Parts: sequence; structure tokens; C-alpha cells
Amino acid sequence: MAVFVLDKQKRPLMPCSEKRARLLRERGRAVVHKRYPFTIRLKDRVEGDTQPLRLGIDPGSKTTGLALVREDAEDRHLLCLIELVHRGFQIRKALEQRRAFRRRRRRQNLRYRAPRFNNRTRPKGWLAPSLQHRVDTITAWVNRLTRLAPVTAISQELVRFDTQKLDNPEISGVEYQQGSLLGYEVREYLLEKWGRECAYCGDTDTPLDVEHVVPRAHGGSHRVSNLTLACHACNQGKGNGTLDTFFTTDKGLKKRLKANNLSADARQERVQRELKRPLRDASAVNATRWVLFGALKATGLPVTAGSGGRTKYNRQRLGIPKTHALDAACVGPMDALHHWQVPTLTIKATGRGSYQRTRLTRHGFPRGYLMRQKQVHGFQTGDMVKAIVPTGKKAGIHTGRVAVRKTGSFNIQTEQGAVQGISHKHCLLIQRGDGYGYRLTSSIQPKGGAGQTVA
Repeated sequence: MAVFVLDKQKRPLMPCSEKRARLLRERGRAVVHKRYPFTIRLKDRVEGDTQPLRLGIDPGSKTTGLALVREDAEDRHLLCLIELVHRGFQIRKALEQRRAFRRRRRRQNLRYRAPRFNNRTRPKGWLAPSLQHRVDTITAWVNRLTRLAPVTAISQELVRFDTQKLDNPEISGVEYQQGSLLGYEVREYLLEKWGRECAYCGDTDTPLDVEHVVPRAHGGSHRVSNLTLACHACNQGKGNGTLDTFFTTDKGLKKRLKANNLSADARQERVQRELKRPLRDASAVNATRWVLFGALKATGLPVTAGSGGRTKYNRQRLGIPKTHALDAACVGPMDALHHWQVPTLTIKATGRGSYQRTRLTRHGFPRGYLMRQKQVHGFQTGDMVKAIVPTGKKAGIHTGRVAVRKTGSFNIQTEQGAVQGISHKHCLLIQRGDGYGYRLTSSIQPKGGAGQTVA
């Protein structure tokens, strides 16, 4: 993974390799400017030559992929992979809980604040807080990356989950499903919905076919609520039979379920449950795609849009694995993607804390009070720390996000899990909390071995 470089006046330069950054630090020419993403600042250089860099964005309902690439004609050289995990579900859950508490206070005539005025209206372009969070988080990280690297262009996958098309694929007139990209959007949606595994037997390392749960011979439709994914054996075994008959009589399915340690009743119940699941994720992406596009254009950089079908076409043509970050690197027209076997920085939105001063029971009554001050011995919850414990059961080096306690005994959330009861005396501040948690995942090796170039 490339290291971001700033000049003496904190202006972005071309990212460099980890080895070069290490040499610059050892020779005293650079200092660490930021730990996540890792950035160094030069002490003896102002300005410098740069090359065109493009920031690819793959927006998602739960996770958004970001990829920084260097362009050379139609070839791309990957520099950085980032997966941004949103917290829209947590925001929606908190708002629902607050609404439930408010309604209970009003219904039972308890103490509550009277309405201030009744003519409140939503402004034009209003989005629900859980949706606005996605747009704001992506925009914030685009602005942050443009301050760390000389980005010259942005590519956004303008994901368009046409719910009418998902509900009835026979509708015509959809541009991104014509020609060689026919059916890519519906198949990609089914792959995400069913977890890229056979809905019947649970096999994953096998080609998957689009399967009609209620066969066409029995009046089944092409609607997405009647479509699932099945391996070739399950697809042929089910044939024109019903779901109940297939799960109770097919011997081949029972063998595959036994090999995968799965229950036939549980799998059948899952299929029936998933078929009724609404298009919530697709609706969230639809509601934010144009708002995000407008926010990206407001940055002043040229923004190009590509369809999800084009992204998948590029990825499959080049033999690149499926991840959100690698999808971002494949957005738009391209011939080749070089050096894509780099680690991915996972950034999880955690928030900056809570105004809530008590913990509540499920009935809304307080069950304890939290401390008033945010900082304890110079640390606050969310800071990245490095704890060096010399002796005891927790001896060792622990790095991660810290959760402070008034007693000075902290908890540290590391990649291996939570470590509790670490004294503040052993903690060293690495980076102040900024509302995000960071984790670096290992690189994905191609089938041909490390260092392979896909073209």
C-alpha cells in the first residue's frame, strides 16, 4: 500500500512506496504526519512533479469502496484500496429508539417538551439521517484524500438499481442492460442478496445459475421476488418441481447439505424468508446516488460516471476478485489494472460519542450514569493508542481504539479482540479519535501468484 506524502507546506505530492518512506524517515528527511491513512511530511522539499491520479468510488448501502489509481493512457496502476463501512443502520436504530421513548412519555402523560411549532417543513433535497450520513461520509473522505494526494479526477459508479427492472426484468428500454452487459445488474443484485452461495445447498466455490423458485411451468414469473441462485446440481435436481418436494425427496441435495453441515428445514426457511425481503438496500443506493454525484461535482474535480454492469464486466474480464474496493478501481473504461494485490484499509464509521448521560433499560428507565468529562489522563474514547504492558497476564503490545474509564483502567479494541483493564500509564497516543476505526486487512493474492499483472 502506497504511503501518502506531503511537502514542507503540507501540500500533496505523489505517494511513494513503504520502503522509500522508511528511508526518508531514517535519514531525517521526513516525519510522520498521520497514522491512518499513513502519511509522511517532508522537511526539506516544497512542491514537486505529479502525475494524473484518479479516485474511484463504488457506493454501497453498507460499505463503499474507494480506490486511488495512477493513470497511464488506458492502464491503471493501483496505489491505495479503502473500504468505508457506514453506520446508517445504527443511526436508524437510535432514531427509532428515541421516537419510541418520546411517544411513551406523551402517551402516559409523563414529563416531555411541548412542540415548539407545528409548521416545520423539510427543505428541498432532504434525506433521512441514515441516508445523509452515507453522502456526508463519502464526501468527507473524498475531501480528505484530495488533501493527501494530487487527485485530478473522480470516477463514481452511478449505481442504478431499477426497482421496476428488478421486479420485472422483461421491462425494456434500460440502457445499461443492452448488448454485452445484458442481465449484469439483476445478477449482481442476486449475488449480493444471497451471499454469493447456492441458496439450496450452500456451496460457494462453484458457478451459480439464476433459478426460479416457482417454476415457469407452474406460473412463476421473472420477478426478483421469485429469483434465487443455485448451483448446477441443484438447478438440475429441482427442475420444474416445487420447493417442498425438492427439499424432502432429492437425495443429491441431502448429501450436499450433509457435507456442508446444513439443515434442510433451515435452508428452506431461509429461502422463503429471503424471497420476502424488501429492496431496502437498493432503495438506499437509489436515493443517494444523484445527491452524491452532485456533492462530488461541487469539489471542482471532473467527475465521470460508470454503470455497475461496466464495473463487473471489467472485473471479470481481468480476473479480479470481488471486493468493494477493487470494484471502485474498475469503475469506468479501462484496459488493464496493475499491482492490485495490495492490502485494504477498512475504515468503520463509529461516531464521535454520545450526549446520552445514562444507560437505559428496554423500558426507557435509567440504569446507571456515565461520567461527565470526556478526557481521562489525556485520553478519550476513540483515540488510537499503543499500550506496552511489561508484566502480568496482559503483558505485550496492544494497538487499537481505546475506551476510557474514570478509574484510569482502559479497554483497547485490537484486531484480535478487546483487551480490558489496561492502565493509562502504559498507553501511548498514536492518533486522536476522529469518529472512525481503522483496520488493515491482508492483500488478496491472484491465482497466478504474487506480483502478477492483470491485463
